[in-house]
Amino acid sequence: MSDIAVDVDNVSKRFRLYHEKYQSLKERVLHIGSNPHEDFWALRDVSFHVAEGQTVGILGRNGSGKSTLLKCVSGILQPTDGQVTVRGQLAALLELGAGFQPELSGRENIFLNASLLGMSRREIERRFDEIVAFAELEHFIDNQVKFYSSGMYVRLGFAVAVNVDPDVLVVDEVLAVGDENFQRKCMARIKEFQNDGRTILFVTHAADMVRQICDRAVVLNAGQTLMVGNANEAVRLYHEQLVAGGAGIGAAEPPAAEGAAPAEPERRPVVITAVDVEHPGTGARRHMLPWEPLTVHIAFEAFEAVPGLVFGIEIHDVQGALVFASDTEILDQPYDAPVGSGRADLRFEHVPLLDGSYSLKVQLRSPLGIVYDGREQPGFEVMNPGRTRGNVALQLEADIRAASLS
Repeated sequence: MSDIAVDVDNVSKRFRLYHEKYQSLKERVLHIGSNPHEDFWALRDVSFHVAEGQTVGILGRNGSGKSTLLKCVSGILQPTDGQVTVRGQLAALLELGAGFQPELSGRENIFLNASLLGMSRREIERRFDEIVAFAELEHFIDNQVKFYSSGMYVRLGFAVAVNVDPDVLVVDEVLAVGDENFQRKCMARIKEFQNDGRTILFVTHAADMVRQICDRAVVLNAGQTLMVGNANEAVRLYHEQLVAGGAGIGAAEPPAAEGAAPAEPERRPVVITAVDVEHPGTGARRHMLPWEPLTVHIAFEAFEAVPGLVFGIEIHDVQGALVFASDTEILDQPYDAPVGSGRADLRFEHVPLLDGSYSLKVQLRSPLGIVYDGREQPGFEVMNPGRTRGNVALQLEADIRAASLS
């Protein structure tokens, strides 16, 4: 297929994890072929393709194989099985300072790295000032890079990579190190690449960036492909992964002392039996729309009368940042729970959020703050059908008129 820029065909990558590390040459010779090890498959039968001019994001939790995949695409690692085919010139920015020689100056590293990426010395000289200006390193270009900050490393590496004019640009999650101004410059350059019909493949944890600039996305989990397809659907699956992998509420119990009898489990006066989320799209679609109502149903069972039972709720975004928190004590709605089952309905008349995946934490506690029970679980998805960007759905109106003539 001539219009395919990157073709990943059933790629698997195995690493051997050795249980013993022999330091001397003698030890290594004596134990050659007998060093116990186990196989670790960082990638298993990963397949997808990237058409020329497409921008594809790679999503996945830490340890899912994203960086290993990009190294296989870039030729740094060879797959154990399968093959990767790249058509055209490729430039890769995979690790902080990768390819830099710390004892050399920034100037010398520009010539070294650009030549490794296929540029002639004359081309490098022609683009040198542009590279330095993009990296914002005019005053430090003749210093040894071992004295550079992490941000300076990233700026220099990205400036070299994008000035090679590659057909395929491969970028790992290193741009997050740069400051906000530099990230804007990088995004502007990526937009230029897209307008020029270049192919971009990158790893990121910034799901909103995938939504904004990617044509497609790949979701990895434990080295295997969960999904290849639409960017919005991929982000939604990635968010579900993150929420499902989160820790529950409550601290672990300390281990019992040696020889001690196991402690009797403390009976709680009230427990949560179920948490359900309801919105107008429930049963018809997985997501809700901005400004739609939302109800969180908390079913509970009281084993004894609980005076002043407080129901608390927290909403967190996919990074774990708190979006909203309140409880029935703040609402001045005390509830004396009788023995038996019951249900609390916590309602939001309008949810003024745009795109995103949100998790819920709910709690039952006493007015003194004693937590009886709590749950953390996936909550709801919001999908914005319009072109408005950001996190909050604000209602904007415009009134434009010509100035009155006197």
